[in-house]
Amino acid sequence: MITVRLNAGRWLALAPDEPTPVLTAAPRRDPTRPVLPDAATRTPPDLDLLRAGLVDADRLHPLVASALVPGHRRTTGSPDPATGPRLVECRGATHRIGVVDGVLVPLDHDPDEVRREELLAEWGGPPLPCLRAIDDVHRQPESLVDVRARLDHGDTAGAVAAVEALLGPEALLRAGALRDELDAAVRRRLAHGLYRAGLAGGPAPSTKDGRRRVRPRHAFSR
Repeated sequence: MITVRLNAGRWLALAPDEPTPVLTAAPRRDPTRPVLPDAATRTPPDLDLLRAGLVDADRLHPLVASALVPGHRRTTGSPDPATGPRLVECRGATHRIGVVDGVLVPLDHDPDEVRREELLAEWGGPPLPCLRAIDDVHRQPESLVDVRARLDHGDTAGAVAAVEALLGPEALLRAGALRDELDAAVRRRLAHGLYRAGLAGGPAPSTKDGRRRVRPRHAFSR
């Protein structure tokens, strides 16, 4: 007989050795029986997702992946980079934006036109749709939820790889939700390093610069 703890003051008695396991309410905890927390009787949702093929182990927290898939080794450079340029509807035509020389740029506008359109936008004119699409990717990309989840789970390398695949490794981050997430991750790592070193306080990273590189030098070094 095993006691299962549901919450404060509520217990169940489980008889797993019966031909059909029996689960009954228990008035109190029996100190002679082993006790299981309620969570131990349930299948972890991550395991359900793995079995259903809805997620692969690389997308789990490294500790969760090692527990659910013993011997698993993370693949290099997750997630997969985009396979080709992205399409943008630009003034009645379908144009492309893609990474060239490490930076996300419009592929169907010459540099002089791009610079002219950037100046017009700075003076309050309507931005070129291709430039607006690039700005949206910098500030609020569709993959922001995935980047945030990777940072929250400690997968910094995967988050940086996702951003580099999206914007290019030489891109300068613009003010917005994406940069805020990366800045917060840097601050968390700095705070953790100070804590482990037994130091208190310390200056916060400067936020004066309006743009940041995708991979700040030394910020994510191990």
